[in-house]
Amino acid sequence: MSQHFLFSFVSTNLLRVAALSYFIAFSYLASLSAEPIDYYAPHPFGTEGNANQCDNTAIGKWWIERDGEWGHDKDGRKWFLEREREKALAFVLYTHDDRVLKLTAQTFPLYPEEPKTITLEFFRDGQWQPVAQEPIQYPGWSAHFRIENWDNSQDVRYRARLGDLSSYEGLIRKDPADKESIVVASMSCNSPKDKTRYERMELTNNLIMHDPDLLFFAGDQNYTHDEHTYGWLMWGVHYAAVTKDRPTITITDDHDIGHGNLWGANGKVSLIQGNADGGYKYPASFVNMVQRCEMYHLPDTFDPQPILQDISVHYTDLTLGGISFAILEDRKFKTGPYGRIPQMGPRPDHINDPDYDRSGVDLANLKLLGDRQLKFLDAWARDWSDSSMKVVLSQTAFCGAVHLHGDASNRLLADLDCNGWPQTGRDRAVRAIRRVKGTHLCGDQHLATVLKHGIDDFRDGPMAFTGPALVNTIYGRWWWPLDEAAGGGAPIDSPLPWVGDYEDGLGNKITMFAYANPEYQKTKELNSDPARENRGDGYGLVRFNKATQDITFECWPRFADLSQGDAAQFEGWPITFNMDLNDGREPIAHLPSVILPHANAVVQLTDQATGELIYCYRLQNQAGEAYEAPIFTSSAYQLAIGQSQPDTVLLDNINILVEDQ
Repeated sequence: MSQHFLFSFVSTNLLRVAALSYFIAFSYLASLSAEPIDYYAPHPFGTEGNANQCDNTAIGKWWIERDGEWGHDKDGRKWFLEREREKALAFVLYTHDDRVLKLTAQTFPLYPEEPKTITLEFFRDGQWQPVAQEPIQYPGWSAHFRIENWDNSQDVRYRARLGDLSSYEGLIRKDPADKESIVVASMSCNSPKDKTRYERMELTNNLIMHDPDLLFFAGDQNYTHDEHTYGWLMWGVHYAAVTKDRPTITITDDHDIGHGNLWGANGKVSLIQGNADGGYKYPASFVNMVQRCEMYHLPDTFDPQPILQDISVHYTDLTLGGISFAILEDRKFKTGPYGRIPQMGPRPDHINDPDYDRSGVDLANLKLLGDRQLKFLDAWARDWSDSSMKVVLSQTAFCGAVHLHGDASNRLLADLDCNGWPQTGRDRAVRAIRRVKGTHLCGDQHLATVLKHGIDDFRDGPMAFTGPALVNTIYGRWWWPLDEAAGGGAPIDSPLPWVGDYEDGLGNKITMFAYANPEYQKTKELNSDPARENRGDGYGLVRFNKATQDITFECWPRFADLSQGDAAQFEGWPITFNMDLNDGREPIAHLPSVILPHANAVVQLTDQATGELIYCYRLQNQAGEAYEAPIFTSSAYQLAIGQSQPDTVLLDNINILVEDQ
């Protein structure tokens, strides 16, 4: 061994020993300064109102039966007790963005003698190296890590370790920036009411074969309502085989926080059954626990200011592989209908009166996304750092693309739980997606659809894909026009009969491209053997080709067996279109020609008369090319360009007047 090599070997190992010693000492001092956690507090959410209903299978001395105090699903306690202790650390979720890695480690409820701290380790230089240590939070049994200065250019193996009791390994994937096509799996609505209550291998095996770059779970990860820890652990165990090695976006929806429907109303307390007055029915501490477990691992939020009751917010954005994703909490600020509009159906959020005044339910003081999220979307639209395409991810659809609800006999004209109401708020949201030529992905509706939004005219808005329910046993839905007639407009090439231009029950313009109706006809058949493979269960897969800017929507049945070569998607899919289709407006004129100094320039058009951002997107151009910016109304305009942000003004206060526009 040479002196130089010996010195290098000794120095390197001394550094490792010093780093490990520092890590142990820092963790010990941090534990001394931290407020001790009472892991068996019997009433962590308080005792007022319905607080005693929350998470009872996972709080206090959870392993001891307490008559009358268990949640509605007693199977949770039995499952917890039967869990092998070497598998007490259940799953890990992560994302990385802007040089920050965020990671959540989720455990089953722990016994008093078991460790309460998670150590995060990375496999580097041939060995596991500890990098951080965090206490498990209670209630909720999750630990959370935030690692700065993350190098996303290489794969890194990780291990989360719960002392010597349990460990969990996976792979933090490098950013797939060099891939031409980025693949996103889009999923939601993971009902437990199925024969595969504790495993969903047909789904995870197919997802692993698809090998998506990003997993998106749009909400309703569980339906156990007040027993969140039980339902969340079921979901995590279902999909651990695929989430452990891929960045995963999870956003909470109504069932995750214990509601049948949610109008968040900026965090107020809901006071009526069904919660159509808006707000949250369970304590804010319970809501925050749910959101911490499900969304801490997302990138830091755009504006962390809590809403009423100190409920946390998590809307944010993530860039992966050159695609920028805006992640919304589309129901958090939404106004509830009760007390604001007349009841015109069996409940405040259902309308069945065919003669109702559609404009009369679209009041000026109603909110959908809320001012804060609209401000976020405006800032996100203007920032194209490291991205060439944009996508909006939300809980539910910005329209009511459903006719039959729950069973084939229950026809609703309009459902105010959808994001088609209030209509003005819906138009603002859809315009925000259109201005970046963005694509919209969501879930919630228990019915897979592909449609193109219209705002002022049919087909002038973006394309949207609502994925099917992963397990569709809770509330089946159908697209079934009353007259069973095709829609209007230019013909759409589809094997399905009911495609084309329609108005939803709220008067929103939509163009249907595809739908995946369940084949069963009655709710009672949802979980029966004859209906099991005909419920419309499944998942979406979206391919973004950065070279061509083509986007492909795929819709896969849950029971398709890819390992046996079963490549049959739902009828009507796949659907491929170009990103340009996401802005369907026809120009009435163009601004004077300019020379673009950058290749693949970002262009931004602003209406200077109104201050409105008309569009901001990345071109596919060569430096030195001429460009004539399209406009859609007569006004005064400013055109700016840039490489990541449009920071250089090329044309300012250009007045365009077009007669008979």
